[in-house]
Amino acid sequence: MHLRLLAGAILALGLILPGARAAQAVRDIPHSEWNAPQKPFRIYGNTWYVGPYGLSSVLVDTGQGLALFDGGLPESATQIEAHIRALGFRVRDVKWILNSHAHSDHAGGIAALRAASGAQVLASAAGAHELELGGADPGDPQYGSAPQYKPVKQVRVVRDGEVLQLGRVAITAHYTPGHTPGSTSWTWDACEGGRCLHMAYADSLSAIAAPGYRFIDHPAYVAAFRKGLATVAALPCDILVTPHPDASGFWEKVAQRKSPTDVAPLVDSQACRNYAAGAAKNLDAQLAKERAGAK
Repeated sequence: MHLRLLAGAILALGLILPGARAAQAVRDIPHSEWNAPQKPFRIYGNTWYVGPYGLSSVLVDTGQGLALFDGGLPESATQIEAHIRALGFRVRDVKWILNSHAHSDHAGGIAALRAASGAQVLASAAGAHELELGGADPGDPQYGSAPQYKPVKQVRVVRDGEVLQLGRVAITAHYTPGHTPGSTSWTWDACEGGRCLHMAYADSLSAIAAPGYRFIDHPAYVAAFRKGLATVAALPCDILVTPHPDASGFWEKVAQRKSPTDVAPLVDSQACRNYAAGAAKNLDAQLAKERAGAK
């Protein structure tokens, strides 16, 4: 099934099944479908979509270099590079590569992209640790089932709440642990024609684990997960993009645009709050399922 059709099926699943099962359906999409071709396009102002169809990669033009969020799968790197060039940018002008979380579908292409660009890689403390392990972090709920990838060394650690300035763009890091220990969401402003909007690249929030891992056995992790959900809900957020675009209905919004410059369907000041609320219900359902299984 082509990803565009499968996306509709997954959306339907999300409406009728517990969120954990819908999230599992997203995870079970073959890599070839995650990496399906997608023409790059401007989201708004200085911000562009340059990833394949199933895995977001977002490019920001700061005026003094490019910032790239996530690198997709190992096999996504060449597509992302081609998209950057197709938009008229140079890959070597990518100065920063910022990671949402260090799983192979969002970090697998980072090593190749850094080699092509010479960019600095940035992540949270726990995210940097997992990147340097090539995804093999025993503290990750998906440890043992998530594919590994080429380790990324010499990662710059970004503090929670740290504001990073590149050119005329300020990017803020928000630690949002849960999906992984190092999960990080990022915010910045994009402006066009005198109108500035808050951009949020909010990390995955699904409570997915390897066989044998139970969140109820890790109360401190669950507490951190809930804190991360609260952080996402409070993000400055006019336009939301998530590492898996379908997790936030991104393609449905894009399809409603009347023209490439029509931003109205993408703007939703409640998007991050709703995204976090849905994830909180999914986490509660997962915990309830684990408790029921323990009885």
